Amino acid sequence: MPTADRVALVAKLVRYANDGTGNVVKLVGQPGYRLRHGDWRAIFEMIDGVYVVRIAHRREAYR
Repeated sequence: MPTADRVALVAKLVRYANDGTGNVVKLVGQPGYRLRHGDWRAIFEMIDGVYVVRIAHRREAYR
């Protein structure tokens, strides 16, 4: 994962944990949520803030 994408994705996760804003959608057919940044996806659960389960490219994130 390129450094610029990693920094931006972490910033988006922190912003979502703090104020609940961002491109976040509840997953269908599996537990959790996803946050999108370009071609990268962060799959996470809400446990006292944000608990990141997986970060992957969009072609592999939902497998």
